[in-house]
Amino acid sequence: MLINETKIIRLEYGEKEAGCCSTHLIEGDGTFNAQGLDNFIKQVKLAECGLSYAVVAIMGPQSSGKSTLLNNLFHTNFKEMDAYRGRSQTTKGIWLARCVGIEPCTIVMDLEGTDGRERGEDDTAFEKQSALFALAVSDIVLINMWCHDIGREQAANKPLLKTVFQVMLRLFSPRKTTLMFVIRDKTRTPLENLEPVLREDIQKIWDSVPKPEAHKQTPLSEFFNVEVIALSSFEEKEEQFKEQVASLRQRFYHSIAPNGLAGDRRGVVPASGFSFSAQQIWEVIKENKDLDLPAHKVMVATVRCEEIANEKYSLFAKSQDWCDLEGAVKSHIVPGFGRKLSSMIDTCLSSYDEEATYFEDSVRSAKRKQLEEKLIQLVHPTYQVLLEHIQLETLDKFKTSLHDALNGGLGFANAARDCSASFIRIFEEQCKDATVKQADWDSVKVRDKFSHDIDSHIAEVRTAKLSELNALYESKLKEALDGPVGALLEGGGDDTWPAIRKLFHHEIKRAVSEFSVALSGFEMDEKTNEEMLLKLENYARGIVEGKTKEEAGRALYRMKERFTSLFNHDSDSMPRIWTGKEDIRTITKTARSSSLKLLSVLAAIRLDEDVDKIGDTLVLALVNQKKETSTSVSLRDPLASSTWEEVPATKTLITPVQCKSLWSQFQRETEYTITQAIASQEANKRNNNWLPPPWAIAALAILGFNEFMTLLRNPLWLLVIFVGYLLSKALWVQLDISGEFRNGMLEVGTLEKLGYYSTKLPL
Repeated sequence: MLINETKIIRLEYGEKEAGCCSTHLIEGDGTFNAQGLDNFIKQVKLAECGLSYAVVAIMGPQSSGKSTLLNNLFHTNFKEMDAYRGRSQTTKGIWLARCVGIEPCTIVMDLEGTDGRERGEDDTAFEKQSALFALAVSDIVLINMWCHDIGREQAANKPLLKTVFQVMLRLFSPRKTTLMFVIRDKTRTPLENLEPVLREDIQKIWDSVPKPEAHKQTPLSEFFNVEVIALSSFEEKEEQFKEQVASLRQRFYHSIAPNGLAGDRRGVVPASGFSFSAQQIWEVIKENKDLDLPAHKVMVATVRCEEIANEKYSLFAKSQDWCDLEGAVKSHIVPGFGRKLSSMIDTCLSSYDEEATYFEDSVRSAKRKQLEEKLIQLVHPTYQVLLEHIQLETLDKFKTSLHDALNGGLGFANAARDCSASFIRIFEEQCKDATVKQADWDSVKVRDKFSHDIDSHIAEVRTAKLSELNALYESKLKEALDGPVGALLEGGGDDTWPAIRKLFHHEIKRAVSEFSVALSGFEMDEKTNEEMLLKLENYARGIVEGKTKEEAGRALYRMKERFTSLFNHDSDSMPRIWTGKEDIRTITKTARSSSLKLLSVLAAIRLDEDVDKIGDTLVLALVNQKKETSTSVSLRDPLASSTWEEVPATKTLITPVQCKSLWSQFQRETEYTITQAIASQEANKRNNNWLPPPWAIAALAILGFNEFMTLLRNPLWLLVIFVGYLLSKALWVQLDISGEFRNGMLEVGTLEKLGYYSTKLPL
């Protein structure tokens, strides 16, 4: 029946020893007790031993006292045969126990005896399997044999030795095991005489065992260290037996030290992998396969190292330090991130190294590298988040620093260069601080992106600043040109365009000079500077041209305004009073000539000093037209064209045809003003001429002589006439009759009947 519990008992040999732990490792039917072995390993803390442990196995015929020897030698608690109940099988399968009081940790296996009647003559399969298992996992194999069997050809030890040697050859690259032949119930024959005979028998058996081609000439010493000891009879000489066993026990102390009893230990499996290794070895043996110990060692190392690596990875992923660091990085930059994380990874790898240090080097290193890669993959997203925080925060600080530097009056190029170099250095330092030494992450792409973001922001700010600067000087130019140019155009005369050109060049020169100084801080190439200055000059030109176009669109209004101003105001800008003495014809001619001059000024843009004949053409076609007609026959109308001579179409604002049309409309709309002036002048004349004609005065004097003499004779009438005069004068002044007559007594229709037409007033 499979035993799943560990048995702990206390044994006393003179003085109390520590408790002994044992378990049934393999049942008689070949069932491997994995759970029991795991419990045993935990109980004796075998996994903590690394390579500092030894395994001892004992083989021998059934009922040869193997368990008794082990219990006395190692203070174990294996079940012993009760001699009083007869000789029978006591140990079934393989039992495992810890040796008490021996360092390093030593565990011993008690194998089922060979040549037992219970299994029968032909059932030797389990014997071979258990022997192969013992040789594969043990450092020392005790072969228990009777003294009286030495030298016998058919003794019971010969089948056992054949079994041992045969299964040993099934191990590929086997480990060198110590075979300790324990001669029981030693007789009077000295050991010096027994040992050569035993060694000769062993050599004969080795030579007779069939060997594979690779080991045809291999000596026994390549596979085994052979030791021979002899013990007295336990039953007859118990005290002597115990003394000899106690002396033998001393040889098992420090058995794994150099030149110790445990052999070369080439294929030893680290203690933490012993359970898995033993189970896998037994499965291979049960399947009746040859056991490749090097490959098995690699397999055990692979499984155990992977288990250790997974355990360490899981502990790292769930550790409070890592969780705290990961959580902190999600919200802000963590100073010393790389140092902290590198230390945590180092601790994890060191813990792995500590547990896996005794496993096969190549496997351990490969699994360590895999663990390191998994840890790097685990922390990489957090590293990326940290880099994003560093990038965004540093970029924000760069933007603030650049803004402050520009507001402090530092040139743009210098500010951008200094801030860029400073914050790229800060970014690199922070990236270096975040670097995990175990990882080979390349931050070049992140740095390039950060540099690109800085360059993009610099370009964006440069564009904005240049736009602001350009807008500032455009605003200055607009303020300097728009109003003055409009005023000059409004007063349009012969010196209008020379004055505009002078103003334009002066303002352009001043603006370009100041703009060049401002642009020097940007350290742009000469071509870009020239383009921006040319753009500013073109803008100024556009202001003048736009203002001219605006005024040209209001040409008729400006002409009427000019005409009205000159016609209704004298040279002192005082309003005219049409008393009848003014020469309306001359005034009209002067006002119309000035309006025509304004039209010629607005007809084309003359920012460049080009000579044109627009003014002369207009005067010739519109003012002197009647004179030319009266002297000669005009061949063609100079205004019957859509272009001006020597003036490009791009600079033409009012074409000749449009000028002619505007002039006709201007004349029609100013006729009323002239007519009103004439009517007012005629009315004023009539109002001021209130005396009768001379002939009427002479007739009155002759005919009224008698009445005049009567008045002289009667002064009372003079008083009456004088009072009437005063009353009439007062009434005249009070009613402002003379003022009313200034507007004339006749309507326009009456004047037309009299033949007063403004169109007949020659200019």
